[in-house]
Order: sequence, then structure tokens, then C-alpha cells
Amino acid sequence: MKPENFIQNKAVLAIKALYDADVKPEDLQVSVTRKEFEGDYTLVTFPLLRISHSAPENTGNAIGAWLKDNVPEIAAFNSVKGFLNISFSSVYWDNLFAEIAADEDYGQLPPTGKNIMVEFSSPNTNKPLHLGHIRNNLLGDSVSRLLKANGNNVIKVTLVNDRGVHICKSMLAWQRVGNGETPESTGKKGDHLVGDCYVAFNNIYQDEVKELVAGGMDEEQAKKNAPCLKEAQDMLLKWEQGDKEVRDLWAKMNSWVFKGFDETYKALGISFDKVYYESQTYILGKELVQEGLKKGVFVTDPDGSVWCDLTADGLDRKLLLRSDGTSVYMTQDLGTAERRFTENKLDEHVYVVGNEQDYHFQVLKLILKKLGFDWSDNIYHLSYGMVELPNGKMKSREGTVVDADDLIESMYQEAKNKTIDAGKLADMDPEEQDKLFHMIGLGALKYFIIKVDPKKTMLFNPEESIDFNGNTGPFIQYTHARIKSILRKASEQGISFDASDVNTSIEPSAKEVRLIKVLNLYPAKVEEAGAALSPAVIANYAYDLSKEFNQYYHDTPILKEADEKVLKFRLVLISTLASVLRKAMDILGIELPERM
Repeated sequence: MKPENFIQNKAVLAIKALYDADVKPEDLQVSVTRKEFEGDYTLVTFPLLRISHSAPENTGNAIGAWLKDNVPEIAAFNSVKGFLNISFSSVYWDNLFAEIAADEDYGQLPPTGKNIMVEFSSPNTNKPLHLGHIRNNLLGDSVSRLLKANGNNVIKVTLVNDRGVHICKSMLAWQRVGNGETPESTGKKGDHLVGDCYVAFNNIYQDEVKELVAGGMDEEQAKKNAPCLKEAQDMLLKWEQGDKEVRDLWAKMNSWVFKGFDETYKALGISFDKVYYESQTYILGKELVQEGLKKGVFVTDPDGSVWCDLTADGLDRKLLLRSDGTSVYMTQDLGTAERRFTENKLDEHVYVVGNEQDYHFQVLKLILKKLGFDWSDNIYHLSYGMVELPNGKMKSREGTVVDADDLIESMYQEAKNKTIDAGKLADMDPEEQDKLFHMIGLGALKYFIIKVDPKKTMLFNPEESIDFNGNTGPFIQYTHARIKSILRKASEQGISFDASDVNTSIEPSAKEVRLIKVLNLYPAKVEEAGAALSPAVIANYAYDLSKEFNQYYHDTPILKEADEKVLKFRLVLISTLASVLRKAMDILGIELPERM
């Protein structure tokens, strides 16, 4: 039971005994005591004055005295104006810890019965995944895990943008300068090969624009009339018309990219329950447009294009069908949302997309609402900030992105170098060392990105992320390994223990009470993070818990403790702490090593 609920229930008994009045536990306000006052939790007594007919401090003193005399879990109290500050006894903390230690599912919230879909990643098939995609993937994966920890049934999906003029640009460049290269002939990952073609197209395009300008054409006109751009646009039309040659090349190059993506996802520990393809969804939504026209939600312009006028809502007019009858992104997003909610019986849908698409999702929700879909209120855009590097922003068409695969490899090397320098290999064999380097490198990358609130733009510095001290993934990983080392030594010494060894007659130290308090916060942190769709809450909780352990470990003998009951209590305490750390970091998709 939460401390707040415990105090509410006991205060109800006090009020009945003192004033013969009945109150509901949930009507009593209880919160953590502010740091400047003595106590653990505070009961607000102002609302009770109508029952006590007494001054605030007198009311608090009366309730506090009754609680101290009649509830062994309460050791002391002090009343300050309308606030009753209550201090728990060791009996309470021991009992609370016994509950935590015995609960194998501690921190997993009860089932809600809700179906929630989370869409993330959604890459284009004209380039490999880069650092920006990594933040998207890590947020999407951890938010999915977080929602699952909150008791929801979660469906992880991605929508692959596998059609469009940007895809045709890579295809055209491969035809012009690719010389028939394949992943097999070059040894390159398929997504890298296609990404090189995209960069090559941009170079061809820039040269053609310069040539047109040199011939006397205005620069803006030159950008629109570059031959390679027109050819790419013609290629898209052929694709939409089902041209076999274009479709075959499209399928071949996309297959290269898909295989490359899968390798990167595997390296990141990312998976999806379902993959959608824009080539299969881009025609969705046209029926909704016809329904909208019938309802008068949409209008047709003289040129045949269809629009939704949102000016009365403070927005603009939104195009839904071009004059030639082809759809736009908004059209397919309307159709995709409707199909997903219907087919999966969704209660909520979370889109993990960068903040440059804020307006798009504002419009999407509003149009769905106008079409009569009440579930539009249950669409959430997890709008995250961009990732920048010390040397500035990234541009994929210029080939200046930080490639995801290169970054993962560099994190591995950084982890290897720092681990060797720190002497943390503990006589591991080469295979175990290699696994550890991957675990530390990936843990550092994930934690550094996830610990930042999603809404904030962040600066990623690989060197700062791998540090065995401070608010980093490796610090938490090392904390877990240190606890596991103590537990192994206990086992080697023949010391056995389990949750039943939490002896309620033991007087826990102040630091042990502090650890129990932080452990007790975990379910509330899971709930808080889930409500905010912010895994950063869990990341920073794991750091706080690790800090508390290290301070405790520094000051408290564990294996040298002579009293067997105290020794076993402490072993259960740190074992439980390691378990909660694993659960928290699992929400972030980060593995914790047994040795380090």
C-alpha cells in the first residue's frame, strides 16, 4: 500500500475516534513532506476544521497524538499551521520493504484493457538511418515499453515511406552513375548504397541548375526545370501507372534498403509488431474524402482539387486531393488512422514524430474530428526535438549525416577503449568482453538520448555519454554489476537469503530508510512517465536509485556485517534494488551486465 493511502486510512480512524465524524480516505490530502520540515508525509488539516471546530495546529496535534498512540507504524509528528507532518517508524519501513521485496511484478501496473498503437521510425527508403532516426527509434521503443508497464496492450508499428519522388531520385542516380553496383558486388549495406545514390542525384541536380543559370535562366526556374528532376518526376508517374521496368528497379533497390534497415534495427534492439508500407497505404483516405464532400466538410475548387477550409479554426485551407485526383500525405494519414482504429480496436494511437510536423498532426486530428470520429481525441503526437551535434545540424542530401551504423560502431569502440583504460574487464574471456563492449556502448547511446525530455532539442556528444561516473548509462550499468558482485561473493561464502529474510524487528539505518523510500517511488514514476509519455522520468529515476546505492555502499558494510539477520536484510535490500534497476532500464531498452 502506498504511504499516502496508509496515512489516509489511519487518519480516517483518528477522525472517527476524535470527532465521531466519517470522512472518505480519498478526500484527505496527503503528500511528501517538504524538505525544510521534519517528517515523511504531510496531511493537510485545513479541510478538517469544520469537523474539529478547532484551530489548525490544535487539530493537527490531536490527530497526530492519536496516530502516534494507536498506530505502531507512526513514530512522531509535528503540526505547523494547517499541515500535520508525520514520521514513520522502522516498523512501517520494514513492512513496506517486505511488500516490495516479495512482489515479483513490482512496478508493473494493473491491466487497463486498452489497446494502444505506437508508430515510430517511419524511414524513407532513399537513405540509411541516421542519428535523428536513432532518437525517434529509441523514444518509440521505450515509450512502447513504458505503456506496457502501465498495463496497456501495445502494438508497435512503423510506416515505411517507400514511394515518392525522393525514392525515384535514388533510382535515377543508380541508373546514371551506379554502374550496376549491388550490395553484393560492393560489400556495402544496401541502405548505404542507395543513400550514396541519393547524394549522387543531388550532385547531378546542382550541376544541372548551375548549367541552366549559366545559360541565362533565373535560378528559381532552373531549380524547377533541371532535367534530372523532371526525369525523376516522370519516373514517379510511371511507377503510379505500374510501369514494369520502373517497378522492378524500385522493388530491387527497396529490398536492399529493407535488409540494411533490419540489420540496424537488430543492432539497436528494435522490433515491430507490424510494418506498413506507403506504397500500399497511399491510396487510403480517398473514400473519406468523398464522405467529407457529402457531409459538406470538404469543398471542391474549380480546378477539381478538394480542400478542407480550417480558417475558422485559426488554421489554413488544407489540400486533400490534387486537381488530377491524386492524394497527398494528409489524405493517406486520414485513411491509415481510420483503418488502424477499426482493425485493431484501438483506444489510443501515439505517433512519435519530430516537432517539425506539429502542424500536420494538429490538422489531422481536427479533420478527423470534423468527419465525426470521436477517437480523434485519442491521437497523440509525441513531438520530439531534433538531435544536434557539436558541429551543427545534419543534411542527408549533402551526405553530412551521422550514420546510425557508424555511430553504433563508434560507441562500441569508445566503450572498449574506456573500459580497458578503467580496468573493468574482471578476467573476462574475449567473447564476454565483446558482449560487454556492445552492452556499454549501446547503453551509453540509449541512455544519453532518452534521459533528455523528448520535447527538448538535444546536443549529442558521444564522449560524454560513456562515463562511469555521473548521469550516464555506464554508471548505472556499473552500479548493477557492483551489486551482482556482492551477491556472488555472498553465495560463494555460503550465505543464502530470500525475501522472507526481511525481519521487521530490525532497525533500518537512515540510509536504508532512504533506499526504501526511493524504491517505493518506482510504481509512481512508471505511472508519471506513462502519463507524460516521457521515458526520461524513468532514466533519471534509475540514476537517483544508483546514486543512493553507491552512497549506501560507501558507508555501510554488507558482507562484513556480523549480525546474520542484519546481513540478510541488507542482501535482500540490494538484491531488490538490482531488480528494480533492471526493470527500469528494461523500459529504456538497456541491458545491465552481471560483471563489469
